Amino acid sequence: MRRNVLKRAARGTRAALTRTGLVALAAAAVGLAGCTAGEGAEKDPGAVAEPLTSGEAIRVLPEDGARDVDPKSRLEVRLTSGRLESVTVTRIENETPTPVPGTVSEDGLRWRPKGDTRLVLAAKYSVDAVALDGHGRRVARHTTFTTKVPESRFIGYFKPEHRSTVGTGMIVSFDFNRKITDRAAVQRAIKITSDPAVEVAGHWFGDQRLDFRPERYWEPGTKVTVDVRLRDVEAAPGAYGIQDKKVTFTVGRSQTSLVDAEAKTMEVRRDGQLLATLPITAGAPNAMTYNGKMVVSEMYDVTRMNGATVGFTDDDGKGEYDIKDVPHAMRLTKTGTFLHGNYWASPETFGAANVSHGCVGLRDVKGGSGDTPAGWFFDRTLIGDVVEVVNSHDKLVEPNNGLSGWNVDWKAWKEGSALS
Repeated sequence: MRRNVLKRAARGTRAALTRTGLVALAAAAVGLAGCTAGEGAEKDPGAVAEPLTSGEAIRVLPEDGARDVDPKSRLEVRLTSGRLESVTVTRIENETPTPVPGTVSEDGLRWRPKGDTRLVLAAKYSVDAVALDGHGRRVARHTTFTTKVPESRFIGYFKPEHRSTVGTGMIVSFDFNRKITDRAAVQRAIKITSDPAVEVAGHWFGDQRLDFRPERYWEPGTKVTVDVRLRDVEAAPGAYGIQDKKVTFTVGRSQTSLVDAEAKTMEVRRDGQLLATLPITAGAPNAMTYNGKMVVSEMYDVTRMNGATVGFTDDDGKGEYDIKDVPHAMRLTKTGTFLHGNYWASPETFGAANVSHGCVGLRDVKGGSGDTPAGWFFDRTLIGDVVEVVNSHDKLVEPNNGLSGWNVDWKAWKEGSALS
């Protein structure tokens, strides 16, 4: 009895399958007829859509195989429907791959790079995306493109050095190797932050120099970070930056020195307290010392000073002086003003007469010594310390002559910014 029941059930199942197959064939025939019908014909809702190709389902910008892509171009992966499962973008420079971070939108239809990430020049990019299309089918796409190789580059030479400890008057200064026409783009790519935080503003001197400073001298102990993101910034037509680095420096103790050219003295103050009053010699009547605030930008145990390099020459065109071993030399201006040791003038000169060619001289001995006023001051000085000259009969030092920007008031300083 049981065997007969099973046989009847099998025959019923085969009959049902046969009917199902006929229905499927009929549906397929209708679907085929719909493909050849006119535009106004209605499609059978039971018809199965043709799978989209990966290129139709996943759109990548820039296009696959694109060359000389502008770095300002948009990088994006998107779908018209469905959901992105994964997107991997890799930048390849000098055979070195670097992942490009990005995020998928909440609706799953778009991937874009994170934050302000942008394309870089002279690089190859590969994009690998996997998605579910609108019908739940998995599709994948791989594309590549290359960015423009610039014809020319520019760089900025800057002070201070990485991980240095500097005086409270330090000014961050950039000198560029070519003229900058898009000053705003360049200034925007340089970010300076500090702890404790203060406002830091940039000021342009012409089209090749950009300085940064706060309103007042830095507080001792301040940690400063200079984030240089000039890579691929277009500073002039066809000229792109190559630097992408971060520099930090620390502000040390506060030390300022006041040179009175008339009294022929220099008062040295540390954290506001008077450390010493030293006798000096300043510029002679025919070569006076600049007035104003100047910042120590270079320090040399010994250096050569030749008058011909700064315009002091005799009738034969030779330098009025050529001293090959000037001890304890601290540069104050680009045009050659130094505060340095002097061993060739008599000891009675210091505090009594101004005899230099514009420099500020301290008594020293040949070869230098830490026991002299020059050696004592040199050993207690940092790059970034401020030396202010008053009561000289010369003009005020130009703010771009060395790191002399402290002679510009804050309002005028900020007006020199390309971002104001």
